[in-house]
Amino acid sequence: MPSQTSPNSSSLTADLAGFLAGLNGSVDARLLTSATDRLVDTVASMVFGAEKPWSRMAIDHAVSSGAIGRSTIIGESDTGTTPTMAALANGASAHAFELDDVHEEAINHPGAVVVPVALALAEDLNRTGRDLLEAIVIGYEAMGRAGIAVGPAAHMLAGFHPTSMSGVFGAAAAAGRLLNFDEVKLNHAFGIASSLASGTMEFAASGGMTKRIHAGRAAEGGLTAALLADRGFEGPADGLAGRYGFCRIFTDAPRVELLTHRLGERWMIDEITVKPYAACSDVHPMIQAAIELRREFAIQPGDINRIVLEAPTKAATQNDMDGTVSVMAAQYSAQFNVAAALMADPSDPETYQPERISEPEITALQSKVVSIRPAAEFDATYAWKMGGRVHIDLVDGTKLSRTVHGQKGSMHDPLSAHELTTKFAHLTMGRSDPNLETLLSNVINAGALTDLTRALRRGGLGYAGR
Repeated sequence: MPSQTSPNSSSLTADLAGFLAGLNGSVDARLLTSATDRLVDTVASMVFGAEKPWSRMAIDHAVSSGAIGRSTIIGESDTGTTPTMAALANGASAHAFELDDVHEEAINHPGAVVVPVALALAEDLNRTGRDLLEAIVIGYEAMGRAGIAVGPAAHMLAGFHPTSMSGVFGAAAAAGRLLNFDEVKLNHAFGIASSLASGTMEFAASGGMTKRIHAGRAAEGGLTAALLADRGFEGPADGLAGRYGFCRIFTDAPRVELLTHRLGERWMIDEITVKPYAACSDVHPMIQAAIELRREFAIQPGDINRIVLEAPTKAATQNDMDGTVSVMAAQYSAQFNVAAALMADPSDPETYQPERISEPEITALQSKVVSIRPAAEFDATYAWKMGGRVHIDLVDGTKLSRTVHGQKGSMHDPLSAHELTTKFAHLTMGRSDPNLETLLSNVINAGALTDLTRALRRGGLGYAGR
C-alpha cells in the first residue's frame, strides 16, 4: 500500500523535501548565478582529475560495465553511458586532487557530488540549462543541510567522511529536481539514501585511495536512491531526523533542527569555499599564513629553525601526518603543506606530484614543524570559519607569527572573478575544448545541453585541440 507521507507530516525530512520540491521553476536568479560559478569550477576539477590514475580506475570500471546511454564520462571522448555510471566516474574525477569546492561548516564537498549527478541526468533527460542549474542549487542545499545537521565535527572525529555520508542526500535532491519529484517522492528518495550513506576516514590513518572514490560513490548512491523512488520504491518517512535517521546515528552531537532552520533565508550555496590550493581545506589557513610570512619577510628554508602550528582539534588530529609518503598524505598533511608554502607553490597541483613530495629539501623543511596543537579559538568557529596560526623561529633568533581566520577562497574572503578564471584555465588548458568555459558560463540560456555535451566529449586524455 502506498505510504502516507504528506505535506502535513511532522517529519523534519519531509519538511525539507517539501521546501526543496517547491523550488522547481522558481529558484532566484542570484542563486542560479552562483550555481553557474560552481558548475564552472567543478567541471574544471573533473577535467583535471580525470587524468589521475585513481580516476582512470573508476572511469575504466564505469566503461567496463558496458552501460550505454546519453551521459558523458569526462576524460572519455565520445563515450556515452548511463547517469549512474557517469555520476560515479565524474564524481571520482571531481574529487581526485583536492581541488573541488567545500561547504566548510558541513565539512563536505558538494560540487564533486551534486554537479556530476545534475550534469549526467540533465544530459540523459534532455533538460535545459536552467533545469541543470536549479538542480545544482537544490542539491547543494540538501547536502549542506544534512551535513550541518549531523553535527559535522563530532561526525568526522568519529571516523566518518562527511562528503560520502551526507553526499547521498545532495545527489538525491539534485536528481529529484530533474525528475520533477513532488515532496512525497523526494522524501522517499531521502529515506532510501539514508541507507546508502557510507565512507570512513581510515584513509587518513592508514592510507589507500578510498577518499578519491567517496564523492563518486555518494553521487552514484544518491542518484540510485532517486531512481528507485521514481519507480515507486519507498523509504522511511524521516530518513534524516528519525529515531534511527542519518543525523542521529552517525554522531553524538546531532543538530537536526538545522535541517529546516531559516530555509529560504540561509542558502548553502552562498557559503561555499573555492579552493586556491590542492590540499585539504582544513589546512588552508596555515598555508595562507605561511605564504604571507614568506612574502613579507623573504624567508628562505635555511633561515628557519623550527615551526609550530595551531589549528582546530580536527586538523590537529587528522591532518597531523608525514606528507612525504604519498600524494594523498601530502595533500592532507599540515606539516607538508606549511613546508610547501614556505618553499614551493601550493596553488600549483604540480607541487603534489609523486616525484616532488619526497624531494630532500621539502622533507627537511617538513621535519622542522615540531608540533601542531589544537587552539580553542579555532575550535569555537570550526568549521563555519576556519582558522590556523603559524609560528616560525628563525636561526637568528627572530620569532614570527601569523594568524588566518577565514581563509582565501571562503565566503569570508572569496576568490575574485579573475582568480576563478585563472584557476579554470590552469586546470583545463590542453585538456578540454577551448569553448568549454564559455558554454558553461552561458548554460542558463541553453534550451538543451547538446553543445555542452559535445564540448565535454572533445576532451579526454591527450586532448590537443582535435
